[in-house]
This record gives sequence, C-alpha cells and structure tokens, in this order.
Amino acid sequence: MIFVTGGAGFIGANFVLNWLARGKEPVTTLDKLTYAGRIENLATVKDHPNHTFVQADINDAATLGALLHRDRPRAIIHFAAETHVDRSIQSPAVFAETNVQGTFRLLEAARGYWITLSDADREAFRFIHISTDEVFGSLTATAPSFTEQSPYAPNSPYSASKAAADHFARAYFQTYGFPTMIVRGSNTYGPRQYPEKLIPRTIARALQEQHVPIYGNGSNIRDWLYVDDFCAAVTAALAHGKPGESYNIGGMSERANIDIVTWILTRLDKLSPRKSGQSYTALLTFVANRAGHDFRYSVATYKSQYQLGWTPQTALPAGLAATIEWFLNHPEGLETDDEDEEWT
Repeated sequence: MIFVTGGAGFIGANFVLNWLARGKEPVTTLDKLTYAGRIENLATVKDHPNHTFVQADINDAATLGALLHRDRPRAIIHFAAETHVDRSIQSPAVFAETNVQGTFRLLEAARGYWITLSDADREAFRFIHISTDEVFGSLTATAPSFTEQSPYAPNSPYSASKAAADHFARAYFQTYGFPTMIVRGSNTYGPRQYPEKLIPRTIARALQEQHVPIYGNGSNIRDWLYVDDFCAAVTAALAHGKPGESYNIGGMSERANIDIVTWILTRLDKLSPRKSGQSYTALLTFVANRAGHDFRYSVATYKSQYQLGWTPQTALPAGLAATIEWFLNHPEGLETDDEDEEWT
C-alpha cells in the first residue's frame, strides 16, 4: 500500500481519487484538514475498501511513526504543504512550520520506519516529495526554461519554505541513502482547487458579480498544468523514477495571467450569462502588484519525458473548460472559509 500526506487538499485529493479509480493498491490518506484541506474532496471514496483516512498533522511525530509501522507502506507521497503565496507574505511562520519542519518530521518518521524493513523492501521503498517550480525564482520573457540543474532563488516565504524542504529531502538521500525523489510541478489547476488561487477565484468572483482582480497589468506568465496530468507524472515517478533525482513537471502551456482570466470570463459568458447581459470581462479590475511578484515561471520537461515516459495530455483550453464545468456543477467548491480578499 501507499501513504499520501495532504490527501484532502487539491492535488493530493485528485491523486488519491485517480489512484483508486485505476484499481491501484490500498492507500492511507493523512491530512490535518486546515482551511484548504477539505474532507469533501474525498467524499466519493469515503467507504472505499482500499482507502483509509486519518486526520493528523505531519508535525506529530508519534502519530506518523505509529501509522507507518501499522500500515507498512511501500511508498510515501508527500503533498502536505501550505501553498498560497499571499498567505506566506502575511504569515510566514506557518509556512516554516508546515513546509520545513513538517517535512523534516515526516522524513525522520519515514526513515525510522524504513530502517526496519527487509533489504528487499528497503530497496523498493520510495519517498516522493512534491515541490514547485517557484523554488527557482523568476525568469524574463525570453530566458530559457528552468531545468533540474537550475540554481535555487526563491523570492517569497512560500517558495523559500519549499526550497528548504527540497534540500532536506535531497540531504536525506545523500546522507542516509533514504530513497527520496523531488517532483516539481508548475502552476497546477483543475477540479477541487481551493478558490484562493487564480482560476477558481476568477470563476467564483465572476459568478458572484464581484470585481475580478488581477495583479499589475496581468502580464505575469505561468506554465499551466492540468491536475490529472500532474497526478499521472507522480504515478510515473513512483514507477520509474530514480532515488536521489528530481523531476520538473510542466504543462507546456505558458500564458499571461490576463489571457487566462479573459478566457475564463469569456467562456462564462456562454455557459452562465449575466442577467445584465454584460460580459463578465467588465468585472476585470487591475490592482497593485504583489510584493516580490515573480514575472515568469517555465520548466523544461525533457528529463521527465525521457526518464519517466511522461508528457502532459491535456491541452490548456480543454483543461480550463473541464475545470469551469466542474465548478459550475459543484458550486460548493467555490465557497471559502474566510473573508480573505487576497488572490494569486
């Protein structure tokens, strides 16, 4: 069986659902259920015979150790993290606690379990740490994409915390031989994403007839990766990845934020027209830029294609259309637990 942390969050939940839908082996899902970890994301597998959910904190070393020795997984997929850049600017300590200390606690618990395994089981065991392209910092419009060898240059407390976690994961391989891998995703989107992020935030605010904010002039560029493609990449890393290696996972779909937002608003004009008859694009509002806002992210994926046999399968228009349709059919997914007015 496998062990998934952060499995009630956006990417983690989609991974668990995809894994079980493909008839894979049993999975134990651990999640603290913070604001972005929603047990509703796992509602369809609540009674699945191959799924066990545990509400717990990755900083709880005793619980981690007990669960690992009880369930005896062959792999750990570590999604659990604080991920919202704006929140990291406001409350950086939470990101250090979860992303850095929590990853360390999990690595220690996992290593303690790993050393009890037989030689064959130790050889087969894998620890996949889920990271982000933001650890590399920002690119100019014409600079070549980041590779796995690009130097780290994080520009926000969030990306700094993920960079530190990456370094711990790598160090545990170098020092102890503990079989870690790092999988870095680009801007991931899709069903079940918490509506503080750009795409679901745009959908939510448009449907609520509120202004749709966008930082600066909207020219910041991101590489957009559909969540099912990212889940497939993680599965491929588990099957074919090499311990000690890192893999960049991108959607090969670089777009400026203004283009993404305009596409969504125009699509909503057709699917859920405003009562006023006006286009949703009239709600678009430019706001002051975020502090330290990275201009562009882009990752080269040839290593993942060659070593993992993975390429993204979902074209951006198709992924955006599927995402909008999902949220229109699941309006509860656009509800937030606070009155926060920040966005990415």
